Amino acid sequence: MATSIRRLGIDLGDRRVGLAVSIDGASPRGLSTMMRSEHIDGDITRVVTICREQRINALVIGLPLHSDGTMSPQGEKTLRWAEQVVAQLQLPIAFIDERYSSERAAERVGRQGGGSGGAAPGPTRRAAHRAAIDQVAAQLILEDAENPALHIDPAQLTRASAT
Repeated sequence: MATSIRRLGIDLGDRRVGLAVSIDGASPRGLSTMMRSEHIDGDITRVVTICREQRINALVIGLPLHSDGTMSPQGEKTLRWAEQVVAQLQLPIAFIDERYSSERAAERVGRQGGGSGGAAPGPTRRAAHRAAIDQVAAQLILEDAENPALHIDPAQLTRASAT
């Protein structure tokens, strides 16, 4: 019996990590959005746990680039984070061009509803809406992984010059 390909899609942000799982190329299923830890070790521990629980055997991480295709500062952070996570997991990793995944995710999730009585939504509703966008962004990253043209080799990117 062939082993299933179980991929974890990751949309890394400064505060949250959107997560989704795809099994054998099926439609991705969102997982609970993970809040970032103060230290990378906390992120690694949670990602390792998720990978074990979900029996993940490959990672797909969205790599934010500038609109011209060069590496962005957030892309540099993502590469450093991914390097440390992969060192612990020893899983294959693919990077996907995610320049517009958050905007596409926001369109898919839709506008945030208001609070009661037409007031502005409260902090809990705003946090839930942002978490839903991150989760859908991770799903889109997995969907985009099916398109080889969106795969990124970080070594081939123009890097931001140090100032």
